[in-house]
Amino acid sequence: MLAPHADPIAAIATASGRGAVGIVRVSGRDVRSLARALTGRDLAPRVATYGPFKEAGGGPIDHGLALHFPAPHSYTGEDVLELQAHGGPVVLQLLLQRCLQAAAEIDPATGAERLPRLRLARPGEFTERAFLNDKLDLAQAEAVMDLIDASTESAARSASRSLAGEFSREIHALVDGLIQLRMLIEATLDFPEEEVDVLSAHDVRGQLLNLQQTLAGVQARARQGALLREGIKVVIAGQPNAGKSSLLNALAGAELAIVTPIAGTTRDVVQQTIQIEGVPLHVLDTAGLRQSSDEVERIGIERAWGHIESADALLLLHDLTRVAAPDYAAEDRAIRAAIADKLPPSVPVIHLWNKHDAAPGAAVPDGDIALSARTGDGLDALRQRLLQVAGWQAGAGDGVFIARQRHLQALAASASHLEAAYAQVAGAAPFLDLLAEELRLAQNALSAITGDFSADDLLGVIFARFCIGK
Repeated sequence: MLAPHADPIAAIATASGRGAVGIVRVSGRDVRSLARALTGRDLAPRVATYGPFKEAGGGPIDHGLALHFPAPHSYTGEDVLELQAHGGPVVLQLLLQRCLQAAAEIDPATGAERLPRLRLARPGEFTERAFLNDKLDLAQAEAVMDLIDASTESAARSASRSLAGEFSREIHALVDGLIQLRMLIEATLDFPEEEVDVLSAHDVRGQLLNLQQTLAGVQARARQGALLREGIKVVIAGQPNAGKSSLLNALAGAELAIVTPIAGTTRDVVQQTIQIEGVPLHVLDTAGLRQSSDEVERIGIERAWGHIESADALLLLHDLTRVAAPDYAAEDRAIRAAIADKLPPSVPVIHLWNKHDAAPGAAVPDGDIALSARTGDGLDALRQRLLQVAGWQAGAGDGVFIARQRHLQALAASASHLEAAYAQVAGAAPFLDLLAEELRLAQNALSAITGDFSADDLLGVIFARFCIGK
């Protein structure tokens, strides 16, 4: 656990650049004296007060709204002062500097500095203090940034659910169940003379099975949330003039990439994030794969192969109008072989046969998709295939909470320990000490998500529920 911070902090809380409104935020032990110096009056708690923000000489820097949130009823859990001014960068910098200056001035009423040691906040420090002061747990604190960074409406709604504590409540419910089991097992280890068959008497196997099933459901929703947060990298590859840039434009619904009949038009990667049912897909159009003596095109082709190797999914585009040409077919086989060597089997390759409008009678292999980037025919089938390979479950968005890779790793670790615990219970002669250790490790993994585990938690439950000294 991080140590609590004593120094008050200040920062501009709105994005850089010009805007209609900008906010300077101060958080610390007691900001009332600083508020009087800046506004010339005492502020009523949680009431917006309009007036001038004063320079040291008494003149106005700007006019705006001042709000005072007394501790602990604030975002950080400390006293918070927010100054809402016009959103010019110079105005906000002047206001921030005035806050730092006024904090070091002597308050005539107390004879002390108004807000000693006020300093500029570090990135994320307001939310860090909210976590340290138990206003947010770690998963909720992470959801603040996920909400800001959300690239789709579904991702924003999922981040909002995590910020509201839905993900954390699921984790806490699992942890509570594990604590109850640990309490039973460890009490039995401490008092073996009681000779109580705790496994049968309390249906430990059934409780473990229920925890495993509940955890599996949380894992499934967390995987969906991680997908909404991060999306997948989809690379479009193929020979020159197969229609890769046209496909990118069709998926994006905008003319992003230059399309010409000239082979080698695309020489560098063109990237666009699109969304399908709220899932962000980072689609990259790459240079046509072929042997080239042009230095610039050759560099583009090398970059294309680099992106292919790091893809989460590959769209390999074929040209239906040229499949019968011997040179085209030979190059196509070479590209397929090279991709098979470079890509691990876990990366899905979707074979697309473009220009179906120009070759309407052409057959395509089973499992492949025929489409026309020009007319849009076949794009819906491609979108559904992309959702399938991404692992998205239709209709899952309404109950999904945002999640990160560390959450998925912690959930997977907890599931592994629960599986080992269940194996102990199901064995003919279970070792209670090993069972207790697996339960402890499962709990630690889950509590790492919210950041609130300590050994004293379990100790407190045991003292409250059992008469240890009897």
